[in-house]
Amino acid sequence: MEINQGYINTEVGMIPSDWKVKKVADVGSRFLNGGTPTTKNEDYWKGNIPWITGADIINQGIGIIRRFISMEAVRNSATNIIEKGNLLLVTRTGVGKLAIAPFDIAISQDITGIYPNKEITIEYLFRYFDYNAERLKAFNQGTSIAGITRETLMATAIAVPPTVKEQTNITKALSDAESLISTLENLIAKKRNVKQGAMQQLLQPKEDWEEKRLGEVATLKARIGWQGLSTEEYLKTGEYFLITGTDFKNGYIDWDHCHYVDYNRYKQDKYIQIKKNDILVTKDGTIGKIAFIKRLVKPATLNSGVFVIRPLDESFYQEFFYYILMSEHFSKYLSQLTAGSTISHLYQKDFVHYLFPVPKAYNEQIRIASILSDMDLEIASIDAKLEKYKQIKQGMMQNLLTGKIRLV
Repeated sequence: MEINQGYINTEVGMIPSDWKVKKVADVGSRFLNGGTPTTKNEDYWKGNIPWITGADIINQGIGIIRRFISMEAVRNSATNIIEKGNLLLVTRTGVGKLAIAPFDIAISQDITGIYPNKEITIEYLFRYFDYNAERLKAFNQGTSIAGITRETLMATAIAVPPTVKEQTNITKALSDAESLISTLENLIAKKRNVKQGAMQQLLQPKEDWEEKRLGEVATLKARIGWQGLSTEEYLKTGEYFLITGTDFKNGYIDWDHCHYVDYNRYKQDKYIQIKKNDILVTKDGTIGKIAFIKRLVKPATLNSGVFVIRPLDESFYQEFFYYILMSEHFSKYLSQLTAGSTISHLYQKDFVHYLFPVPKAYNEQIRIASILSDMDLEIASIDAKLEKYKQIKQGMMQNLLTGKIRLV
């Protein structure tokens, strides 16, 4: 391996020559394990001290606190209270999850509380473990309840910048990137809520609307049984997409993750050769997922688990009907259809009887669909920006936490 000037090769990879490789045991002043108070004493579970397990750490932070214990429970069990600002690392049943304690909190045996010493900041330790979560998972031992032993954790090597100032600069840069990501996530959630309200208002039937029966105004096609595809025919590359139920994402097809089939399979059935503005509905597995073919980047066909719906003689505007299927109207229909059963298949004999509301004026259908489509485009634009910044943050972590880029 070629080593750049100013860098050294270590057990954690190449790092700047002035960085140090430390064991976890060397950077912590205290390591506290947790426990679970007995449930036989109900008074133990009537206190005001928050108590968490590994399951309560979500997205590298504390989720909703579900249980509280008393100080008597702390004194008479193996649990410990970790003071605000110290690290909570899940070392069994979810290894690699972590959080910085937002307040004093008691922990179960799933978690190890780490108090850093003066050589390292808690924020840097958090970011380093977050970036190396997969490496921590690789240390799992045990079969029924996998976890990291205390000895393995103490011996785990980490790369440490020489000064607290540099550590702080690294974590601030990553925190700023994370704040931007959080802002975009909140904006997307807000836009989706606005769109949901618009759908309820725009798709509410009016006096000049009518009901249509799907089987009377559209064709429903799917790959018939004798044309069934084996998984061996799913290709990783090719010129002819194969759309399956797992390729549906946010109301559209995720072309980047589609499989392919050969030309003979594609041409086998012209009725399921996908066209622009087709509406797709899953009929097997997770039934009722919807996708609209806004764009078609390559020829595509279906596997046996998907319907394609096309209107007869402009009996409805395709994108309007797509939004009907994305609305509560269709979800309520599916709930009624599957009530009291373990149905995992949407049968064509049932689906053709689906009654849906539609404006009599075709232009009104276009107007409504256009409004909702513009909202989707705005959300998709923000979502694309979000994915870009997530990739940027990942690159920042890789560069900053290995010293490839220095913030001194």
